[in-house]
Amino acid sequence: MRQPWSRIIIFSLLLWPGRFAWAAERFPPPDFDSGYQLPLTVTPAPRAQIYEYLDVLVLLVALALAAYLILKKRSRRAIFALMVFSLIYFGFWRKGCICPIGAVQNVTLAIFDSHYAIPVTVLLFFLLPLVFTLFFGRVFCAAVCPLGAIQDAVLVRPVRLPEWVDHVVGLLAYVYLGAAVLFAATGSAFIICQYDPFVSFFRLTGGLNILILGGSLLLIGLFIGRPYCRFLCPYGVILRWFSRISQQRVTITPNDCINCRLCEESCPFGAIQTPTTAEYFTPPPDKERLSFIILLILLPVFMLLGGWSISRVNEPLSLMHKTVRLAERMYLEETGKVNDTTNESDAFRTTGEPVDELYRQARQIRRQFSWGGWLLGGFIGLVIGGKSLGLAVRRKRKEYEADRARCLACGRCYSYCPIERRKFAIICEKTI
Repeated sequence: MRQPWSRIIIFSLLLWPGRFAWAAERFPPPDFDSGYQLPLTVTPAPRAQIYEYLDVLVLLVALALAAYLILKKRSRRAIFALMVFSLIYFGFWRKGCICPIGAVQNVTLAIFDSHYAIPVTVLLFFLLPLVFTLFFGRVFCAAVCPLGAIQDAVLVRPVRLPEWVDHVVGLLAYVYLGAAVLFAATGSAFIICQYDPFVSFFRLTGGLNILILGGSLLLIGLFIGRPYCRFLCPYGVILRWFSRISQQRVTITPNDCINCRLCEESCPFGAIQTPTTAEYFTPPPDKERLSFIILLILLPVFMLLGGWSISRVNEPLSLMHKTVRLAERMYLEETGKVNDTTNESDAFRTTGEPVDELYRQARQIRRQFSWGGWLLGGFIGLVIGGKSLGLAVRRKRKEYEADRARCLACGRCYSYCPIERRKFAIICEKTI
């Protein structure tokens, strides 16, 4: 009968306002004679909940302002100014956390682990950009995402890539998304956060490998427009799906297009679709129609082949989980294949838990990776087959259009379009 009351007392102590300060004074860090110094933390300190909701409010206002500047104001300068603000606030001030990109993993873990309760602010950071994308296109990518802003700021001499390179390399983002979901669902790792290429710049600290990765992407970003956004960002994959059915989208001209091709030259992301000629849109010959039918038949084959391939490497993938790594280490020590021990194996022995139970848990996790490998591989096969089918379908266009999925709504084409500039000049004359 005492247990419920003890829980109430402990819970009351946890909610006591002065608890944390009192604990800090009563239990100061130990003073080691060896000159040991406590290491500096490399992650942002926890913030009060009210400040987390303030971040959500700033995100909401920034998304609404981005939608207005992109679809109504149509001003590249204003979009860039908002981009700089987002880089300073969400990047350097908030140190890249909370991040909608990394929130993909929190949502996944909440779906597959009933013991994990996702914070409301994290869920809002994940959902708000998706809702705005569904209605207004990729306004989050345009001016609110700090990862996109830091890349856009360094783009000085853009080089256009062949379209086939854009499609092939862009598959990496789908693989990254699938792997991130698999590792988060199994409770193994949050690889999006671990390998965030720009978090080291935002926090002015981090491992050498991540600094090299981020520096390399920024160096590539001098010439290739937003390489992380286009070819690696897992959240960008989801935004692509939502933007395809968005109610409003970026239109290059406010009126009829004169086909001057200046917008095509201005876009560093290859997101401008050219008009189709009558010769291009003629019904495909039997050979091309047969190719489409073959690709459609091969779609389930791609999925099965991908699932089988990834499921075969479930053991190496499962090593991302700490339980599997510990079981592997314990097996090596128990069988005498290694002579030393590790801190993890020593800590496990102190718990008194049977090693057979550890092996059982590791086998169960590996079975999860086997099934997850089938799903991940099937997803990759579906993407490859779907892209092949999409390229085989011919669509009719009368003028230059921004691709709904690939357009990042940066507004560069606005300042190049002569009709847009003429409209802006007329507005200025009326204002004067």
